[in-house]
Amino acid sequence: MGRQYETVIGLEVHVELATKTKIFCGCSTEFGGAPNTHTCPVCTGMPGSLPVLNKQVVEYALAVGLATNCSINQHCKFDRKNYFYPDNPQNYQISQLYLPICHDGWVEIETAAGTKRIGIHEIHMEEDAGKLVHDEWEDCSLVDYNRSGVPLIEIVSEPDMRSADQVIAYLEKLRLIIQYLGASDCKLQEGSMRADVNLSVREAGALKLGTRTEMKNLNSFKAIARAIEGERQRQIELLEEGKQVVQETRRWDDNKESSHAMRSKEDAQDYRYFPDPDLVPVWISDEWIARVRAQQPEMRTQKLARYQKEFALPQYDAEILTGSKHLADVFEETVALCGRPKEVSNWLMTDAMRLLKEQEQDASALSFSPANLAKLIRLVEENVINRTVARTVFEEIFAHDIDPEAYVEAKGLKVVSDEGALQKVIQDLLAANPQSVADFKAGKEKAMGFIVGQTMRAMKGKADPAVVNKLVREMMAK
Repeated sequence: MGRQYETVIGLEVHVELATKTKIFCGCSTEFGGAPNTHTCPVCTGMPGSLPVLNKQVVEYALAVGLATNCSINQHCKFDRKNYFYPDNPQNYQISQLYLPICHDGWVEIETAAGTKRIGIHEIHMEEDAGKLVHDEWEDCSLVDYNRSGVPLIEIVSEPDMRSADQVIAYLEKLRLIIQYLGASDCKLQEGSMRADVNLSVREAGALKLGTRTEMKNLNSFKAIARAIEGERQRQIELLEEGKQVVQETRRWDDNKESSHAMRSKEDAQDYRYFPDPDLVPVWISDEWIARVRAQQPEMRTQKLARYQKEFALPQYDAEILTGSKHLADVFEETVALCGRPKEVSNWLMTDAMRLLKEQEQDASALSFSPANLAKLIRLVEENVINRTVARTVFEEIFAHDIDPEAYVEAKGLKVVSDEGALQKVIQDLLAANPQSVADFKAGKEKAMGFIVGQTMRAMKGKADPAVVNKLVREMMAK
């Protein structure tokens, strides 16, 4: 039997905060935009330019810290982390080493073995660097400073995770907390949430940690899971061969499903950290903390319980609806307008989810107004349209946010319950299908279903099913 190994994982998660402007200047933080258009002397590191702290950054960092059970450093300050790289315009990054704003927190995740607490070592504020764009044709690198100075918080976990599943559960928990707070949209594909994975392996039962490597360039949960599995195997193979694991930063290539060394790992002293002389320390009063705490929104756990109690929703529905802050908002706003929680839940859980899946989008992509969904539910309830038509109308609402009342009117989709018009259609069908009438009279109920289906088809799905069923039964019995 070979040796058993345990994987030990800690994460550094960078989150871009949802402020309108950058951390130390008034430039826009909007994603996209032509290269170097959201820039000024401060975020491009011009000599003599001075940073001014954006108060909203401190508010968001405080909110995330409180929601993750952290202690707050009420006296915190910024430090300079010195390193030379083309995307780093000042040749230093303003960060927090000695007195980060939050420390010693935790979140709970659900694992196969039950609830597990993952420690948070610290959360600090810092500025993002610019972005290098490698031009294959010209064989050169270009730099875009639009992202330079975008405010980040870095959430550093304790090495408490033991598998890719636990890492994903932790990231999903963090993402939901931060999205519920409105502190960031946490879109991995746009880089507003990025995770670096610190991983080491050791023999099962060993107390001493193995040598860790740090993996960068992970921009989806799937890539993170694959990178963890790949790096775990690589380290175990080295140890099995009697070789050493080298402490280094590695870059994950998701296409090749392998990683390669980028640089040997620096220590804090390599960065020559020192307090930033241009920024005054931040003093966070008890009142400020109390105000941020009082403004914290209802979080997912509380919503889950409330949806089951107040709206009598099954746990499964409540879990799906609260699994996205945006979906929960759409649900609540629609219920407030039409007062039909189970009906709203059904539309979102079945039709909206199906269309999102077809388009390979997540719930944050829902763009229709709750008012239009509420109107659709009322149209069905008042029997203005039937469910078949409603499904078609919902697809239009989903795609173009149309007003269902105007759409139904313009397209002539209202239910036909005029018995005279329906009787004529049914009479023609019965005359054309004498066998069905004979079968029905011989006790074969299925024959009636055939005529009902043909009637609905002839009416282009707009007939009232209850009226059609009643008339077909009466007329066949005659």
